[in-house]
Amino acid sequence: MLIAAMIWGSAFVAQRLSLDTIGPFLFTGLRFLLGAGVVLILVAFLRARRTASGVPHTTTHDTAALLRAGVLLGLLLAVAISMQQIGLRYTKVANAGFISSLYVMIVPLIGVLAGHRTGLGTWFGALLAVLGMYFLSVDEHFSILYGDWYQLAGAAVISAQVLLVGRFARRHDPLALALVQFVTCGVVCLAIALAYEPLRIADIVRAAPTLLYGGALSVGVAYTIQVVAQKDATPAHAAVIFSMEGVFAALAGWLVLGETLAARALIGCVLMLAGLIVCQIMPLATARRSVPAAESV
Repeated sequence: MLIAAMIWGSAFVAQRLSLDTIGPFLFTGLRFLLGAGVVLILVAFLRARRTASGVPHTTTHDTAALLRAGVLLGLLLAVAISMQQIGLRYTKVANAGFISSLYVMIVPLIGVLAGHRTGLGTWFGALLAVLGMYFLSVDEHFSILYGDWYQLAGAAVISAQVLLVGRFARRHDPLALALVQFVTCGVVCLAIALAYEPLRIADIVRAAPTLLYGGALSVGVAYTIQVVAQKDATPAHAAVIFSMEGVFAALAGWLVLGETLAARALIGCVLMLAGLIVCQIMPLATARRSVPAAESV
């Protein structure tokens, strides 16, 4: 999950650079369809290996349920990523990365309403992460950039997507679920782009490097990692780890685009890192204390 967060964070640079050549919906549609192609190749490769080794291929017993789950996830992803991409026109890469990660606090809150149990370590880690995002995104004059509101809307939608991925990934084949999700998101965004944005082959060619990074890596690899990894992780815990994309976005914006990080922003990054460490260490420490206690009983 941390690898996925690293790829997502650096992909904000590709998303920003793509806006110089093609529209936000066209970029999102093409990159998710490209990501779907990567997953399709992976599925075909794994199936060929199973066939060669004599392992029988198993399919889901409820294809209709898989399609419904994948389409729902794809629609949520289309809304969230479109908000994120549009907002990048009006804010910094660092701000976009951190505000998009606000689901680190929204996911546990929704989870509580849904009856999920969330440990103290996750709550404390989430609190540190939110404080870090505040220091990075809100300046000393308490002003927020216009594009930050788009990122906040995207964070709210992606929170629902993270929760549902955790639910559906335990019921269906993760790769098949990811494939349906990506195709749905890509087709929806591409349809909007064809209706409202200019379509020129020369622009798509110029945007090819950002499309390859945003599609093959950010979608084909990172979002697939999300679906597979969340099969064995609680949504709240996963959200804290995924929120590290904000740190990687800030670093990528500084390295590639020359966006500066003030002392206030660096404090935010440190708090985010502290939140991740707390989220990982406190549950382990609690588990170690409970094991001797159980053995003594």
